[in-house]
Parts: sequence; structure tokens; C-alpha cells
Amino acid sequence: MHHAAHRVLVVGIDGVRLDVLNRLPTPHIDALAADGFLAPIEVDADTPTMSGPCWASVVTGVTVAKHGVWSNDFTGNRLDVFPDFATRLAVQDGRRTFVAAGWQPLMQAHHGGPLFRAPSSTAYVSPTADTPEAWEHCDEQITEAAVPALAGAGAGAGAEGGAAGGVDDDVVASFVYLGAPDETAHFLGCGEAYEASIRRADARLGRLIAAVRSRPSYADEQWTFLVVTDHGHVDAGGHGGRTPEERTAWLVAAGPGIGPAPRPLRHADVAAQVFAALGRHPDRHWTLDGRPFAAAPHAVLLDMDGTLVDTESLWLRTVREAVPRIDADDLFDVLGRSATEAAARLLPLTGDDDPKSLAADLEACFLTAVQREAAPLPGALALLDLLQELGIPTALVSASSRPVMDAVLKTLGADRFLTTVAEGEPPRGKPAADPYLAAARSLGVDPAACLAVEDSPTGVAAAEAAGCRVLAVPSYAPIDPGPRRTVRRGLEGIGREELWAAGL
Repeated sequence: MHHAAHRVLVVGIDGVRLDVLNRLPTPHIDALAADGFLAPIEVDADTPTMSGPCWASVVTGVTVAKHGVWSNDFTGNRLDVFPDFATRLAVQDGRRTFVAAGWQPLMQAHHGGPLFRAPSSTAYVSPTADTPEAWEHCDEQITEAAVPALAGAGAGAGAEGGAAGGVDDDVVASFVYLGAPDETAHFLGCGEAYEASIRRADARLGRLIAAVRSRPSYADEQWTFLVVTDHGHVDAGGHGGRTPEERTAWLVAAGPGIGPAPRPLRHADVAAQVFAALGRHPDRHWTLDGRPFAAAPHAVLLDMDGTLVDTESLWLRTVREAVPRIDADDLFDVLGRSATEAAARLLPLTGDDDPKSLAADLEACFLTAVQREAAPLPGALALLDLLQELGIPTALVSASSRPVMDAVLKTLGADRFLTTVAEGEPPRGKPAADPYLAAARSLGVDPAACLAVEDSPTGVAAAEAAGCRVLAVPSYAPIDPGPRRTVRRGLEGIGREELWAAGL
């Protein structure tokens, strides 16, 4: 994950109906969709089906209620508070970004614009007239300007590989806008001329992708391609209404970790995915509405008992031996809890009055069982191998004591984890957030950018209290899917796509 440079190209093609796209030969869009997905986007119920509001949602990652672009007149917007991704990356992170577009409000202070406030570099060529022909010529000029910028030192730069003629090797995120299909539909409706314009836009997309793939550094880079439209059209041409033909937009996505479309998508997800593809975890103060659909976790925090090793059965057996008449509800309530917490809950069932003695007995019996019988669960070692191969830092976060954890680490391999957190080391144990917060702090990562892997409701509660994404593999007690929580039967078969999508 840390070895390759990550780059993103977003291509916005204005006004392309999904039903028309689906029946046309568009080889470049089709090839990207085959690598990743092509999925519909329904324009939000409160968003006008117009270019200004829709493109603003695409590039800011927030909806109209926040960015305040309600029409193609951008006056009264709040883009200073909710800037486009190219400006955020350039201004806040000092990263190089590039935007090429011919539609004036995107690029110039006109009618309340520009949408793109301060990218590092831009190419702007306005059409000579608002006609299909003039827009085709404009898109052609925009494509010609974008190709060398995307190709890096492979085009336009001298042999030294420096930036020349506006070429910038270090651009991490680009947005290229093609407007001719929309203008053609406005003038001529959604007939043959419109279909021809969409095919030309696909051919221009092909040239942009070829420019990226011609980069001398391409083999050492990981590229995410996002191709998106803003709205559709009625048959006669035109939009702004609420018909399915106008409200249905679409997104094509391909790149590292991007598999099938995981859920209904929104325009605001595009900017969120740009940040995720670059490994940039959004600041909570950005209050993005969009969510990425594939993001490499900055770290993976793994529970131990019942998740990586088959110790839950040993723990339940230990509890049953200590409290023979225990019922199923009470038994499963102590899953994922420390011996001390379990003893406090079990004491009323035993007739004893010494929680410390009960906790010590549970701990001793459990440790003996673990030393003799603990074995990795199916898929556990393969997952740990994958995380090592991807260079993703890992932590072991357990409600078990340090002696139990040390016994298990002999089975799993202590060198697989950069940090370990055992019961009693943070102030409070699971279901409190403390163990996960301690692990994230130790690794130097934001808990919200981490993926926690858990098997019990208690552990899931702890990970979610810390703000982590969660991958749940229930062992005994059932766990339902939820926001930022993915549920799987087990660890077997987890590859990069599954990891990238879990908990989003």
C-alpha cells in the first residue's frame, strides 16, 4: 500500500442518459466498468436535475443543503466552506491538482462561480458559441490540453523530466469536463446526433486514459478512474424535472480495491472516493455527506478470541464449568468480556461472594485450555499474510489477559502485529472504546480510518465507540449489518476488494 503512488482521474461527461449509454458501443467506458463497475446514481430528491447543483455535489462531497448551488447561477453558494476536492487537496495538503473544463461557471468568476476555486493548475477554453458543434470543438481542445498534463514527463516535458509547457508530473488528482453531449441533447433531443456525441466523448475518455498509461512512472503508480454524469434528459432534450430519465445519473469506477458497486450510490460519494483513493482520511470538520465505496484501511485492528483463534469455545467451556447451571443468555453475555468483568456478572449465579477469587479461577482454567488447545481459525493466517503483503499495520486488541495473549501469540506469530493491547492495559475494557483507541494511538492513525475485525457484540460495540469501520465475523452471538459495519460468515476468502469495502 505504501510503495505505489496513488493518483485519481475524474472525468465528468455532462448530460448522458444511462439507458442510452447502455445500448451504445462505448469501448473505453465498458473496459473501465469491466475492471470495476458501472452503477446508477439517483439525483437526491432535494437536488435540481441541473448541471450546477449536480456537479457541485460530485466535486465537493456534500449536497445542496451545504454547498448552496441551487441552479446554473452559482450566486449565494457556500463553496468557501465546502470546497471542491481539487482545491482541498491543493490548499490544505499542498498536493498538486489539475482541472480542465470549458463550462464557464466551473472555472471563472461568472454568475457566482467558479466551482473549482484554487486547483494547482487548470486548462480553460470556452466554446465560441452555445451550439453542439462549438461544444465538440471545445471538448476537443480541452482533451488536447489535458493529455500532456496527464501524461507527465511522457509528453511535453524535456528529457530531464521537469515540468514544461504546463505539464506537472506530481498531479495526484485531476478533473476533466466534457460538455458536448448535454448541449447536443438540448438542441437536437436524444436521437442519433446525441448518440454520436456520447461515442465521441467515450473516444476522448480513451485518449485521456491512454495518456495516463503512457506515463514513464505508470508502472509504479496506482490509478483510480471515476467517470460520472450529472443528470439525464427527456427524449426531446432538456432536464430540470423529476422524471426517471432526468433523475438517473451514473458512475463508472475502476481502481485499487474497487469491486462491484456495494450499495446505492450518490453524487457526493465521488469526492469522498477521491480522498479515499489517495489515502486522505477526511477531517470530521469537513462534514462530508458522501462515503467512499473502496478505501484501504490505514490500519487493521484485530480482536483475538473467536476472531483469529478458536478460544471462544474454550472460554464458554471454562464459564460453564464454573457456573454449571448457567443459561444461554447469561453465557453469551460474557463473550468478549475480561475474566474480571465476567466474574462480576456471574457472581449472583454462583452463590459466591468473592469476585476476585472467581475471576482468578476463570483466568487460570482458561489459560491452561488456551496453552493446550488454541488453534488459528480458518482464514486467520491467510488474512494476516495479506495484511503484511499489503503493508497495512496491524494491532491485536483483546479482552483477554496478557498471559493468555502471549500464549496465543506463540500460535499466531508475535511479529505479525506492530502493537498489542491486552485486558487491564487501557483504563476500561470492551465494550468501552479504550482498547481500540489505545491501539490506534499506538499506531499513530485516526481510529475512524481503521478497520476493526470482531466476532462478538461486545467487541463490535467497543470498536464502534472508537469510531472504527467494522468487519464482523460472528462466532456465537448473532451480529446484524449496520452503518460502517459489514458482516461476513468468516475470514476465509477475504481479499483486497473485501478489505477495501468492509465497513464503508
